Amino acid sequence: MNQGKYVFTQISSFLPQRIFDRIVAKYKGNYKIRHFSCWNQLMCMMFGQLSNRESLSDLVLTINAHPSKFYHLGFGKGVSKANLGKTNEKRDFRIYQELAYYLIDKARKICLPEGDSSFSFSSQVYAFDSTIIDLCLSVFCWATFRKAKGAVKLHTQYDVRTSIPVFMQVSAASVHDVNMMDAITYEPGSYYVFDRGYLDFERLYVIHQSRSFFVIRAKGNLQFERLYSSQVDKSTGVCCDQLGYLKGFYSLQGYPEKIRRVKFRDEEQKRILVFLTNNTELSPQEIAAIYKHRWKIELFFKWIKQHLKITAFWGRTENAVRTQVYTAVITYTLVSIIKQQLHSAYSSYEILQILGTSLLDKTPMNQLLQKQNNQDVKELLYNQLKFF
Repeated sequence: MNQGKYVFTQISSFLPQRIFDRIVAKYKGNYKIRHFSCWNQLMCMMFGQLSNRESLSDLVLTINAHPSKFYHLGFGKGVSKANLGKTNEKRDFRIYQELAYYLIDKARKICLPEGDSSFSFSSQVYAFDSTIIDLCLSVFCWATFRKAKGAVKLHTQYDVRTSIPVFMQVSAASVHDVNMMDAITYEPGSYYVFDRGYLDFERLYVIHQSRSFFVIRAKGNLQFERLYSSQVDKSTGVCCDQLGYLKGFYSLQGYPEKIRRVKFRDEEQKRILVFLTNNTELSPQEIAAIYKHRWKIELFFKWIKQHLKITAFWGRTENAVRTQVYTAVITYTLVSIIKQQLHSAYSSYEILQILGTSLLDKTPMNQLLQKQNNQDVKELLYNQLKFF
């Protein structure tokens, strides 16, 4: 089926083009457009993400080095720096946001836990956090953060089980993290894990009322009135397991019901962690284990910054930044879908490495992503580097 097709063309064939066309029509993305459609823009942006281009000039230079392949790669009749830059700045980012969420929903249905035998919870576990992406204030004048610094903040809800981001929102860096908790749709029976920067008792009570569960680190100045304590085995690292009420007028007004406090000693970091949760069924060790999975979202932020282009932007407007973030999410999620559908034993990172150096090769992807020994992989990557 894919014999004779470029690897990049094979990758794009996994995109739901009919769904994309409906989204484009919804936002009138191709209205009065003759030559450079939304599909052409998406292909250019994905090509830049996969080939790890450093700048808009770098991306356009690489694309224009292969004019005979434009049609087959989906670039349209031609790509110029001015045209692609203007399109990123003007064309509605919601087109790519909606496609990203469609792919996320699809990926969550088919993706399995990626090599983590320590995850044993039957319920959904979500980690919620944000990361700051620094910008040059003189160039991105709309992204004011501090007096002499510009930045945006990427808020993410991360499905710990499937390693897929469920929700991503770009905001001004000055927006406080707790405000984004209002944008979460809480699923009954699911667990939501937060760092202590999200400690807002009124919003935590919303989670409780939605019949969902939260696990969050407490701040050092927490006032807590203990009702009773459960017996604990301190050899497991659990220092105490208590149920009680919050103290303080505003804290108690925000969360008027009983709340559970668990103290756990982290032997690796040599520190005491204090967790708050509304779940009274799980053991204290399981509460600590759920919070421990929060580190996966930190790894996700580190990984996506290193291997997808969301720190060097190919446009100056807020729309261009959002467009690039969501095309990065599309690329990441599509790689996860390809991994599952082709039953590849490679990790997502390894697949990105292989695909990034094989975009203009014509090897069938099911053969390209078949697990090989280390020497074969090194030879494969070396041979494909000649295309760039």
